[in-house]
Amino acid sequence: MFLFILSTAYGQQQGNKSQLAYQYYNTGEYEKAADIYKDMYAKSPRNYHYFNKYIDCLIAMEDYKRAEQMINQKIKSSPNEIQFYTTLGNLLERQDKRDEADKVYDNAIESVANNQNGITRLGQSFINLRKYDLAIKVYERGVKLTAPKDFYSNNLANAYRRKGDYKNAIKYYLVSLRSNPRNVNSLKATLGNILDEEGMEHLKVRLYEEIQKYPDEIVYPDFLQWVFEQQRDYVKALRQARSIDRRNEETGQRVYELSENARRDGDYATAIKGYQYIIDSKGQNSSFYFGAKQYMLIAKKKEIISDFDFEVSDFIPLSTEYDTFLTEFGRNTQTAWVMLDFAELRAYYMDDVASAITILEDIIELRGINKTVRARAKLKLADYYLIQGEIWEATLLYSQVDKDFKEEQLGEQARFKNAMFSYYNGDFEWAQEQFDILKAATTRLISNDAIDMSVFIMDNMGLDTTDVPLRMFADADLLIFQNKYDRAFQKLDSIALVYPEHTLLDDILYKKAKIYVKKKEYDLAISSYKTIIEKHNEEIRCDNAIYDLASLYEIQLEQLDKAEELYKMLFLDYSNSTLAVDARKKYRELRGDNIQ
Repeated sequence: MFLFILSTAYGQQQGNKSQLAYQYYNTGEYEKAADIYKDMYAKSPRNYHYFNKYIDCLIAMEDYKRAEQMINQKIKSSPNEIQFYTTLGNLLERQDKRDEADKVYDNAIESVANNQNGITRLGQSFINLRKYDLAIKVYERGVKLTAPKDFYSNNLANAYRRKGDYKNAIKYYLVSLRSNPRNVNSLKATLGNILDEEGMEHLKVRLYEEIQKYPDEIVYPDFLQWVFEQQRDYVKALRQARSIDRRNEETGQRVYELSENARRDGDYATAIKGYQYIIDSKGQNSSFYFGAKQYMLIAKKKEIISDFDFEVSDFIPLSTEYDTFLTEFGRNTQTAWVMLDFAELRAYYMDDVASAITILEDIIELRGINKTVRARAKLKLADYYLIQGEIWEATLLYSQVDKDFKEEQLGEQARFKNAMFSYYNGDFEWAQEQFDILKAATTRLISNDAIDMSVFIMDNMGLDTTDVPLRMFADADLLIFQNKYDRAFQKLDSIALVYPEHTLLDDILYKKAKIYVKKKEYDLAISSYKTIIEKHNEEIRCDNAIYDLASLYEIQLEQLDKAEELYKMLFLDYSNSTLAVDARKKYRELRGDNIQ
């Protein structure tokens, strides 16, 4: 025990000295660093690190004579440690003795013994000097001298990778995988960070070749699936995943995970096929059966709404599938998230708010329901109550969530909704106070919306002797929230008619544009947005109009050139806008920049 304590203390002391020496070296105090490393090397003569660092210090001090003496002594005392020849060669290079250095390097490579450790150390010493071609020569000599022949494949791959020769790196990495298949995940991480599109394509071609040559190797098909995923070719990735799953009689996990990745990346059709495979081939006893059923419903809904061209009738079969799911699994705490999603489907896409309310009320009454799920159900239920005109029931639910999640994002969301309720109700001063507080919200979306509403109220309240125009506008806003678009248009038009010079004119155009987008009347939406940009470019809605019009061109209309031009206008001409950062990012994405 006493010896152990002494050993530990000595180790800590050496570590502290090494750290101090390293600090001296980095700050250019080479003499101080050299003294410490020399002392440490004298006490531990077999520690090559201390020796090499001492030599580095001597070279930095340009004490080449002393450095060469030390290296030659080391070579004489340890003739089998060929890697010290590289240290000597490096010293000669520092003195511009290139020919002598090359002879030393060549001699080291020719003298390396038929010894795996010696070859590895010599190769690594060249790697440390960034002499990758020489390291490759060492490992190639090792291939000739030793067996098995693929022993140095990983060393060769790493050397080629450091050199930037990714084609040869891929060649040797794939060779090394045959004997070390467990390295596949770390290799995926390595290649994922360095390969561009062309590199991935080359890797795919090489994998096809290896699969043909070694059809029984399991690791190559797995790697090929990963390549397809990196290329976002989920169709081929799924085909590969299902083939591997059947061949290896797996649990379906790889297919499930691939389906999840495809769904998150917007390839809903492939995700649905993957989930269906789990359901059909693995059955109800599979641990992935419930998840596959659940997320297939979500993927199907996303697939319908993703192209912005749908009718209520498009959702009827899917609504039936939701009902079937809840019949199979029951309405309980496990299926509550599905019930939430079903309620949204009924309310927003099938214009059946009453049915959505019933679903949400069932969620809230479930025993043992997760408090976050219940809170989300309450927020949605309050929204639907507001749509139906049951305003006091709505604000009561908002207040409950606010109270239960005071310091959390759900609480902020509830407070924002309650502030909006006060705005709809004409209590502008109290609403603005709440929006001002919510400017510091942890959620950027809530923070930006709060800033937007606060500025809007400030800009339009107290400009006249009456707040009637703002009250009329708030009434129209509530009508829009309730999907009563015709009545909202009438209210907005009446403001423009009675108050033709009011600062609300840009806001009226903006609200109309948003309604036109919802109704898929895109030409009218474009006209409204352009009027704001051209005639109200100093008003607060101009940056919103630019961003929304750019999004319309990008997503719904797929006119990317026009979208790119508008995003650029926004971050250049309206750099103080809360939307400027997102606009710059969107612009760079459309331009094809590589954004990490």
